[in-house]
Amino acid sequence: MKPVEFTPQSNPTPDEGTASSPLDPGVPIIIAEDDPVSRALISGVVKKWGFRTIETRDGYEAMAAIRAEEGAALAILDWVMPGMDGLEVCRSVRASEKMVYIIMLSVRGGTESLVEGLEGGADDYLVKPFDKNELLARLKVGLRVLNLQTSLASRVRELEAAASEIREYKLRFPQ
Repeated sequence: MKPVEFTPQSNPTPDEGTASSPLDPGVPIIIAEDDPVSRALISGVVKKWGFRTIETRDGYEAMAAIRAEEGAALAILDWVMPGMDGLEVCRSVRASEKMVYIIMLSVRGGTESLVEGLEGGADDYLVKPFDKNELLARLKVGLRVLNLQTSLASRVRELEAAASEIREYKLRFPQ
């Protein structure tokens, strides 16, 4: 496995993904990376931004962590891992219909690999090595998407409750 390398750039400002951000830093970020150095680098920088991380070493651990979360989650998955790879995790998550935004990491930089990853269920794709600020930007996108999905699901429940009340009203007061 090629370790993740971060290209030094400017450090994010405090409102770019920390606890003071309008985005929810409480959403867990599950990091599935079999290379311990890469996993530590990714986790360290994500924690530095104020997010809660869950580190896993392979796809099976990643799936267990995803299943254990009761709400929405964000996952950063290495494509190539022993046992269950990142693409298999994507497919399993999509089959479960759990609300998870998935960023696939890979050393494969070609268009074919990107398309395969996205069609396999990833929401985003980053080629190693990558810039930490690009990772932060993609995390922020993922959190915005999860916030929108959560809000939409809440509105659907409200509409279903209102429709149920209307049906009850029509049964009580036939026209």
